[in-house]
Amino acid sequence: MELLKHTIDIAIISILGFMGFLAILFTLERMLFLRRVRKNLSRYPAEDSLEQACTNNLTTLYIIYSNAPYVGLLGTVVGIMITFYDMGKASSIDASAIMTGLSLALYATALGLVVAIPTLIAYNALNRKVAVLMTSYKHINQTSATAQQQTTEVSPVCEPATPDTARVTSASISATATKNTCLEVA
Repeated sequence: MELLKHTIDIAIISILGFMGFLAILFTLERMLFLRRVRKNLSRYPAEDSLEQACTNNLTTLYIIYSNAPYVGLLGTVVGIMITFYDMGKASSIDASAIMTGLSLALYATALGLVVAIPTLIAYNALNRKVAVLMTSYKHINQTSATAQQQTTEVSPVCEPATPDTARVTSASISATATKNTCLEVA
């Protein structure tokens, strides 16, 4: 039973260590990526492509912070079960052995929380950065669309001169000037 206890402890600690490593890796990757995107928002032609690029790997962080406490809890439950099994097999109840077994079992839950809480903080911070980037992108697109619309509204449309006004005389200059006046598009 002692071998099972150590194997479970090593497995749970290894899984939580791997989850913590992935959380750090994806958090750093997303932070660096979002910093690069902020400087070059015009690279993305559509809002959907920007959002998809920005939220990549955030699901992994969500999965890690959601499941790390449960992995730790699994280690705790197995540790408590092994402790109770050992208590049942022992001829006498030793309080120090029980407390040692329970404290080692609770160690897995604490480790799960140590992985989950910073990952939750990183996930929420990265989600906030994505929201700010998306708002900036929308603002830039609205500003450029408004500027383009104002340019279109101000650009004049001129009537072309007709062949009968091609003859230049002093009487026809005033008629041609009247015909070639520019109209603004409403």
